Amino acid sequence: MYPVSRRGARLGLREVESGDVDAVLAVYGSPRATEHLSFEPRTREQVADIVARSVASAGADPRTEYALAVVLPEAAELVGFGRLALDPHQQRAATVGFALRPDVWGAGYGVETVRLLLGVAFDDLRLHRVWGARSPHNAASARTMAAVGMTEEGVIREHVLKGGVWRDSVVHAILDREWRASASRGSRT
Repeated sequence: MYPVSRRGARLGLREVESGDVDAVLAVYGSPRATEHLSFEPRTREQVADIVARSVASAGADPRTEYALAVVLPEAAELVGFGRLALDPHQQRAATVGFALRPDVWGAGYGVETVRLLLGVAFDDLRLHRVWGARSPHNAASARTMAAVGMTEEGVIREHVLKGGVWRDSVVHAILDREWRASASRGSRT
């Protein structure tokens, strides 16, 4: 599916473009934004590589990765990065991840971002299961996943090596029927 374009109440998703390097760097290059992610802050060169790979993967057939810009549509401003990666080890499943610029935290954009990504996963791609992992110390991410209807499933012990220290990951997931049920209750944008 190309191109992906989705709009929520305040945010939109669009394909990452080659001109997005500096905007993505404001997220992936930020020590604050990457504190709970699985990697250290990225350099501009590393972000340029990520953006180039994202642009290339959008044209793959079959497409297995959806790296999407999270934007404020009115300002056409990139404020985050979202990703769905089809899981080759599970039928009709994907992992989800996202990161936002720290200056937009606290406005509910995380919940809206994940709902938009889940809309792509379930409504457009017709997936069965979407899961994501978070740092055990990331309480905001735990609240976001709960708010969108994801269930905490357990812990992957010593899953991420960051800064020379092994860290656990907490897994959350949602199934297609749970996503549909949330729509029938009117609890998503």
